[in-house]
Amino acid sequence: MPVKPNGSEKKCCGETHACCNGFAKKIMLTLLGILLVYIIVLVGTIIRNNLAKYDVIGYSDKMERTIMIEADGKVTAKPDIAMTSMGMTAKGKTVLEAQQKNTEAVNKLIVKLKGFNIASDDIQTANYSVYPEYDYKDGSTTLIGYNISQSVQIKIRDLKNADKVLGLAGLFGLKIVGGLSFTIDDSDVYIAEARQKAMEKAAEKARVLSQMLGVKITGIVSYNEYEADGKGVYYKAVEDYGMGGGATPTIESGSMDVVIHVSVTLGIK
Repeated sequence: MPVKPNGSEKKCCGETHACCNGFAKKIMLTLLGILLVYIIVLVGTIIRNNLAKYDVIGYSDKMERTIMIEADGKVTAKPDIAMTSMGMTAKGKTVLEAQQKNTEAVNKLIVKLKGFNIASDDIQTANYSVYPEYDYKDGSTTLIGYNISQSVQIKIRDLKNADKVLGLAGLFGLKIVGGLSFTIDDSDVYIAEARQKAMEKAAEKARVLSQMLGVKITGIVSYNEYEADGKGVYYKAVEDYGMGGGATPTIESGSMDVVIHVSVTLGIK
């Protein structure tokens, strides 16, 4: 016959069940604790690695060894354009009167310039100003008239006409005469030639230095260039060409130096 469990066995079974539940909870808490510690360590490692990456942004793993070479290339060229400015200052009791005097003188100048085969595009108004003139007497101010000043910038492409253009200052009694300077209309060809010479010098310097230092050039790290100031002869005036209407000057355009300075940084090993 089957034996029925007594009261003590039931109690014992209940206690055993409670003990099992408590032990399972401890295991779960332990596992959760281990998982939490793992997550904290993982997050900390990720943050540390990211910070380490940011620390080295913009830096190479190893400092690159370089040398810098500088050189100049020069080409001597003959200027083909002359630049000057000329104009007139006129006075009048009214703005209209001053304008009429000024305009008449400047228009005569422009007509004469075009007679030297100077195109309209090469004659540009550089300044036009109107300002009043006052008489200060006995503590009072009286307007007595107006001054108008106008000048044009002139580009002379035929250098044979340069002395004739300057001679117009005396012919028309111009009161504004700017300096005469020479330049090259299209300097790109000369710049390219000067750059080529500079690079050839830089290459030779690099070859000599690499042999002296016992290193090998690996490539170009950076390159920079700029156009240096060239030196040229601008003009020689044999006689004054001011308002007195003296003889026209003898113009010599001379020569100009187109200079390119290059700076090359080379990697070495």
